[in-house]
Amino acid sequence: MPTPADFLAQAQTERDGSALERLARCPYPFVWQALAANPHTPPAVLLDLTAARDSAWNDNKLLRLLAEHPSADAAVLRAVLDAVATKLEEGERPYAAALALADRPELEPDDVARLGTLHGASPRLRRRLTSRLDLRT
Repeated sequence: MPTPADFLAQAQTERDGSALERLARCPYPFVWQALAANPHTPPAVLLDLTAARDSAWNDNKLLRLLAEHPSADAAVLRAVLDAVATKLEEGERPYAAALALADRPELEPDDVARLGTLHGASPRLRRRLTSRLDLRT
């Protein structure tokens, strides 16, 4: 019987899309994070991971990893953007994910800038979002 460590090792090294899809159904947030860091994880699996929830810290890390993933397509990034917006409205601080989204040319700058207007956005997040978005233009 596989242990959580076995699932983690597989999530870090697996290249097969169907195996990665099965791993995304594991109940372990560290496996989800490993999948989000694995450059071979396909966009469909990344999109599924945007709905995974565990705790504020784990969720925010997962969203950052998804926002930074080289295979994240527009659908994945839009789902991450929506999740970050929801978390900001709830008073959480997914600031690293928000800033990673600002670096993604697949998203419209106005959509990302809107994150700075939400309830949980700090003045520092607003400044850093503006700065990163200004670098894109």
